[in-house]
Amino acid sequence: MNKEELADQVALGTGQTKKQAMAAVDAVFASITGALRRGEKVTVVGFGTFQVKARAPREGRNPKTGDRIHIPSRKVASFTAGKDLKAEVN
Repeated sequence: MNKEELADQVALGTGQTKKQAMAAVDAVFASITGALRRGEKVTVVGFGTFQVKARAPREGRNPKTGDRIHIPSRKVASFTAGKDLKAEVN
């Protein structure tokens, strides 16, 4: 499912127009992104948790040449599924 299909499902479920549903989906994603940018954790009870995690620096290898390369530390967004979502999927 892509973003447009998600907006279509929101429109069907809420009775909104597709344009209104797309605006709602965009607003939700923007809110989650903004919170993660500020270093906050976003928890949706029954669905899961979005948070920023730090990856440590490490050594890697260039697959083409085999040379060692340094991979710097960085922050990554992560998602952990909630209990109810895990149960639905399984």
